[in-house]
Amino acid sequence: MGGVEAIRTIRAEFPSAKIIVLSTYQGDEDIFRALEAGAVTYLLKDTLAEKMVGIIREVAGGGRPILPEVAQRMTERMFQAALTNREIEVLQVVARGMRNKEIAAELKISEETVQGHVKKIMAKLSVHDRTEAVAVAIRRGIVHLD
Repeated sequence: MGGVEAIRTIRAEFPSAKIIVLSTYQGDEDIFRALEAGAVTYLLKDTLAEKMVGIIREVAGGGRPILPEVAQRMTERMFQAALTNREIEVLQVVARGMRNKEIAAELKISEETVQGHVKKIMAKLSVHDRTEAVAVAIRRGIVHLD
């Protein structure tokens, strides 16, 4: 999430900065976090050069253009249950392949609390197991593998 922090830092020092994100990450959470941090728009790396030039000009003129595929991902996100920060933290550790006991030790919570978080995560992501939860989280940009 270094990019999101960079956006916040730039906007804190230069509030009128017009930040355009160009990224390979296409998950709805990646897009949401960047826009929430203060980016004006979010472009995918496969955006055609001619389209990019037009978007840059529009942003320079005060516009906030959003590509249709980005808008679609944001719309999809609106209808999905949001994970809490703690659930995301648990999911990140699950993605590293840790078992509940190891997660509990790392996050300094009980194993029962971990089980409760995992159960809520699976319900919110509409999945049946931890592997599927991690796959969905990676696809949506909720977690990234290092």
